[in-house]
Amino acid sequence: MGFLGIVRLAFISLSRNKMRSFLTALGIIIGVMSVVGMVALGQGAYYSVQENISKMGTNLIMVMPGSASRRGFQGGRGSMDSLKVADAESIARNCPSVKYVTPVVRASGQVIFGNNNTQTSVMGVNEHYLEIASREITEGRFFSLSEVQGGSKVAVIGKTLSETIFGNMNPIGQVVRFNKMPVQIIGLLKSRGEAGMGGGDQDDIMLMPFSVVQRRISAITHVHMLNVSAVSAESVEDAKLEIEEVLRRNHKIYEGKEDDFRITTQDDIAEMAGSTLTIIALLLGSIASVSLLVGGIGIMNIMLVSVTERTREIGIRMAIGARTTDILYQFLVESVVLSCVGGIAGIFGGFLLANLIGNFVEFDPVVSNASIIISVLFSAGVGIFFGLYPAWKASNLDPIDAFRYE
Repeated sequence: MGFLGIVRLAFISLSRNKMRSFLTALGIIIGVMSVVGMVALGQGAYYSVQENISKMGTNLIMVMPGSASRRGFQGGRGSMDSLKVADAESIARNCPSVKYVTPVVRASGQVIFGNNNTQTSVMGVNEHYLEIASREITEGRFFSLSEVQGGSKVAVIGKTLSETIFGNMNPIGQVVRFNKMPVQIIGLLKSRGEAGMGGGDQDDIMLMPFSVVQRRISAITHVHMLNVSAVSAESVEDAKLEIEEVLRRNHKIYEGKEDDFRITTQDDIAEMAGSTLTIIALLLGSIASVSLLVGGIGIMNIMLVSVTERTREIGIRMAIGARTTDILYQFLVESVVLSCVGGIAGIFGGFLLANLIGNFVEFDPVVSNASIIISVLFSAGVGIFFGLYPAWKASNLDPIDAFRYE
């Protein structure tokens, strides 16, 4: 019997008990659906994080206090107040690969306007922040160098904060109170939206001159970090080396001593986030694959039952000339057909599951062609692996005993 004949016979045999065949394939359907859905969740998270990192700024380099022992991420016991405004000024003067640099001072507090109030975060920066962070002003203006140097109590706010405090009112020119200090709103930031993976609303923010936040709000003499923009993407590594040299000199860190700062680029962040999310995606896929294993065991169980039920049929076929390989292929193909049909149905279910998950997370799950191909191949592999023993058992039955079986 040819291969197509064996496949046709497999479908005929499976269609005799449609409900049992469906329930047997259901384990594979659920398994493939889970794998496709979980992998889509992991890939969607990966792309979302990469996109949000790319929005952080052009050729962005972040300098943070504390030592770093590997790839700029594992902080040691360096001083957490090691960065000063003077460091930013030295970097701007002495690093030819650096285009812009701003000190960053963070704080939080209550913003009050009339009867409206809300808790928000404030970030103290200088006049170059927009260029460094690739942000834009939609209304009003950004603060100037003279306002930074003079400690002017002005602010630029995000869309979310504006809508919370002012509603539909134009915020430009309005005066709010931040921690009891009057602050005039001079600009409105272009919306950037939610940061993926729990990063928070990037539009719920107030930007002020760092001199005001540092002295009047936080009452500190250091800064929390430095944001730096390299001249070009190609000069990022050169800029890192120049910044390191300047800061080691400023902080009097001699040869062999550990830095009291750490330098991180967008590529470093993207690589670290990508590695972490890839591991998470693999774990999710591996956990979901357990259901495929369970589905395969279900196929083996049903195929063994089928061999027992059809022992007399096998004997008759052998008696009229069916070869051992014909019997082997018949039952093996039945197992593979169950797995592949379940796999295809599971792929469609995976699409539905991914879309359902997308309604509850901050990013869109991504179903890739690779995950679909792997799911189909894996389903076929499950069918072969778990169907091989029942098929072998059926093909090795003694024709006389099988024919006489009741």
